[in-house]
Amino acid sequence: MPYDWVVFDADETLFSFDARKGLETLFGRYELDFNDAVFSQFKTVNAPLWQGFQQGKLQAKDIKQRRFVPWEPHFGKPSEAINLEFMQCMADVSETIEGTRRLLDTLHGNTRMGIITNGFTELQQERLQKTQTDKYFEFLVVSEEVGMAKPDPEIFHHTHRNHINESVPAERILMVGDNPHSDILGGINAGWHTCWFKRGDDADNSNIEANHTITHLDELTALLANS
Repeated sequence: MPYDWVVFDADETLFSFDARKGLETLFGRYELDFNDAVFSQFKTVNAPLWQGFQQGKLQAKDIKQRRFVPWEPHFGKPSEAINLEFMQCMADVSETIEGTRRLLDTLHGNTRMGIITNGFTELQQERLQKTQTDKYFEFLVVSEEVGMAKPDPEIFHHTHRNHINESVPAERILMVGDNPHSDILGGINAGWHTCWFKRGDDADNSNIEANHTITHLDELTALLANS
C-alpha cells in the first residue's frame, strides 16, 4: 500500500542517542569524574522516571527536576539546570544513523514526513538544526510539548488531527521506529501502519507485529518504492 505520510521516531531511528557520551561530555566540562558507577547510577535514577512519563504518571518537568538531584552538590546547581546542559551536550554529540541522509534525500519532495518523539523540546529542535535535517520534516511533535507520550494512542491521534489531516486514512500513515512498544504498538493502537527498525540484538517481541520490519534504513527506501 502506498503511504501519504511517513512519520519517524527520532532517537535511535534517525539519530544516535548516546547518553553515556553526553554525560561524559557534561561531566568533563566541569572536570568531574565520570565512570561506570556514575553511569549506572544515572540509569537507575533515570529509567523509572521515563517509565512513569510514558505511563502518564509523571510530566516531563518531573524528569528535569529529579534525574540529576544526586549530582546537585557536585555541579552546584539544581537538577533542572544540569538537565538543560545535558541536553545541550546530547545535541553536540548526536549524529545521524547510517542511511538517514540517503533516505531523507530520496523521500524529500515525494513523501510527506514528520517526527513524533518522546523527549525534551530543546534537544529535538537543536539536534535537527545542527544536523541540518529540519528541512525534511513538516512537523515535529515532542511529548513534552503536547503533554502525552508514546505509546499513548492519543499522541498519534493528536498528530493526525493537527499536523496531518483527518481526511487521510490512518492506514496511509506509516510510523517508523526502533522501539516495538512505544513506536510500533503505539502506532498499531492508533490504526496506523508500522515499520519496526530492528537494530542490533533487539528481542523479537513476536507478540507485537509490525506491518514491516527493516534492519537498515536503506531497506525502507526500497520498501516505499515498491509499495
